[in-house]
Amino acid sequence: MAVSLKEPQDGELGEVADINVTPFIDVILVLLIILMVAAPLSTVDVAVDLPVSNAQPQPRPDTPVFLTVKGDLSLALGNDAVPREALQATLDQRTNHDREQRVFLRADGAVSYRDLMEVMNQLRSAGYLKIALVGLEDTGQGAAGTRP
Repeated sequence: MAVSLKEPQDGELGEVADINVTPFIDVILVLLIILMVAAPLSTVDVAVDLPVSNAQPQPRPDTPVFLTVKGDLSLALGNDAVPREALQATLDQRTNHDREQRVFLRADGAVSYRDLMEVMNQLRSAGYLKIALVGLEDTGQGAAGTRP
């Protein structure tokens, strides 16, 4: 309850029913300051000045070497089936013993990661360290048989 400090005519202090809004205004001002500070921090866009790359695109080889891991885990070099034991000899013959040539590795979607890594380890132990993984390009149109 609020009290009026005016001198009453009858000598008694009377009660005043007005609300004291000073604490309310203080709270509102504090909230306003907090929101003014927090609003710029909540933006998602971050302005970044990224550098421009001057790297030249790599030229495509005339005869790329495609190694395919089929769904039944058999290997094919180009269109020819290759046993795992003869992979290094066949690659050496196909690349003329140029182990710096890039091998394009593609695999069926049913091939597990473990099996794909075994083939990559076999390529590495054969001396072929430049391996490029091949996938389908996403055109954004969505195919009917693709998984979500």
